[in-house]
Amino acid sequence: MKVLIIDDERSIRNSMKEILSDEGYIVDTAEDGTTGYELASKGHYEVVFCDIKMPGMDGIEVLDKLSGDGCDSAIVMISGHGDIDTAVECIKKGAFDFIQKPLDLNRLLITIKNATDKTRLVAQTRILKKKAYGGERMVGESEAIRHIREMVEKVAATPARVLITGGNGSGKELVARSLHSLSDRAAQPYIEVNCAAIPSELIESELFGHEKGSFTSAIRQHKGKFEQADGGTLFLDEIGDMSLAAQAKVLRVLQENKLSRVGSDTDIKVDVRVVAATNKNLQEEIAKGNFREDLYHRLSVIVIRVPGLDERKEDIPLLVDYFVERICTETAMPRKNFSPEAVKLLQDRSWKGNIRELRNVVERLLILGDDTISPQNVKDYVL
Repeated sequence: MKVLIIDDERSIRNSMKEILSDEGYIVDTAEDGTTGYELASKGHYEVVFCDIKMPGMDGIEVLDKLSGDGCDSAIVMISGHGDIDTAVECIKKGAFDFIQKPLDLNRLLITIKNATDKTRLVAQTRILKKKAYGGERMVGESEAIRHIREMVEKVAATPARVLITGGNGSGKELVARSLHSLSDRAAQPYIEVNCAAIPSELIESELFGHEKGSFTSAIRQHKGKFEQADGGTLFLDEIGDMSLAAQAKVLRVLQENKLSRVGSDTDIKVDVRVVAATNKNLQEEIAKGNFREDLYHRLSVIVIRVPGLDERKEDIPLLVDYFVERICTETAMPRKNFSPEAVKLLQDRSWKGNIRELRNVVERLLILGDDTISPQNVKDYVL
């Protein structure tokens, strides 16, 4: 946990650093407001202690600038000339707390514990919100990505079924989520199913549900994904791996808007928009007898092909910046920059794993690389 102390009195800086270092904190110090503001802006600190009375940029100015920048650190103001009005002003401007000199050891330790708890809570809340609202988005300004965005905007408002094709890790699920979020079903459930990850003997139960006692482990009634998505969108990822028996039942749901659970003859009506995705050539799978042609035509009213990253390498600098911001925010990792030469090396290599591979590489470089990611870092850890 990193802490910054901004105070023009060397004795105060040194004594606070010694106390907090003994408690296990990583402590940086600054002797004036300008230096302190620059450090607080660049490094991720859970807590910033800032003196009010300093030459040049005083503590109130530092607080104003950091608050205006949207700094996530808990800022604790300290002063030897404190009064109620000053404390109230600091809290109104966004300070977490206000403590007076001479510093009381117990008060200092209680304050930093509460401040670090608050910082962690803010970070966790942000991560949960991003997960809840599907924080990832399609990033890029290449012609291919602009074309996909235009198609999504046109198709989302319609009830048309969409088949999304593209390689593993190319971002098919982001297209599906965008179709849902821009549709009139956005407030209704969005349910994802990875057909390749579910054993063939369980896929029907997973999709359509089952009644209690319908098979050995069916100890209670279970609603399938189609029922869970009623009124909303069901995303069938890797549909090319679905068994033929399950394909037949999916076709029936698409034709009749009703299903029956495993172990039941009762029909249940559902209103679901199905968006499917695959990394396989379904026409070839049809020729091999692995995929139903009638289901293919039901699913492919609109076909959106997501290009591989090797087809849009001009988007790599934007994607690197996006992943740096996202990873550092989610993991509370200090932010690092990529040198232009390092980004150029990433653009020059082949990306068989597409966007997913690039994200993993960026995270690896943030963990293992220098403060500024260099071409040598890329050669050492990627190439």
